[in-house]
Amino acid sequence: MDEKTTIRCLGFIMDGNRRWAQAQDLSSLEGHKRGGEVFADSIRWVRDADIPHAVYYAFSTENWQRGEKEVQYLMELFRSWMDKLDEKLDENREAAKKINIKVIGRLQDFAADIQERVRDLEKKNAEFPNPATTIWVALSYGGRSEILEAVNQAVKAGAGVTADSFGKLLWTADMPDPDMIVRTSGEKRLSNFLTWSSVYSELYFIDQPWPALTEADFKDILLEYENRERRRGA
Repeated sequence: MDEKTTIRCLGFIMDGNRRWAQAQDLSSLEGHKRGGEVFADSIRWVRDADIPHAVYYAFSTENWQRGEKEVQYLMELFRSWMDKLDEKLDENREAAKKINIKVIGRLQDFAADIQERVRDLEKKNAEFPNPATTIWVALSYGGRSEILEAVNQAVKAGAGVTADSFGKLLWTADMPDPDMIVRTSGEKRLSNFLTWSSVYSELYFIDQPWPALTEADFKDILLEYENRERRRGA
């Protein structure tokens, strides 16, 4: 990818898997499968654009309320995705140096084997502490839950907090605030995503459902950001 960008952290709300599937006369599960493929492609786009951080809203705290069959299928997708990633890192250690994967959210909500897969991934991350790109995956994540957990930590510590010290208690403490958050599928809301760190993020809503996103769309996202004037409240 020739396009370069000043984006240091890019957020994605990956919306529209089920609507894309319905439009293709496919099952919702096929929509999620295709969405996972686009997710893998987008990691490469982010890396090739030299973006240091990208954060993906993959599964919210509210998504547990979906039908049992759909949730079970998503859990299997997560398992498959983590296994494939593990294999890829083992096959090409040089590639592993370029990308680290971090999972944020209520890990305790998941089955024990998924939790173990995440811990194994974190151990591999520790082998490469200075990656060119870090991919943050929000699983069982909610912005309010993130803030409430940080508040409880502060109360337990019994000390007052500042914006800086409070930020260090968040799941996203080591992640820069997103420069831009992109939501696919035409919806125009953040849906409990990065409630604390999105306060000055540029927002970009596009009509394409996530499974239909292309590299050309990604390049348009970068161009859109470079054409905006960021004021950060000034």
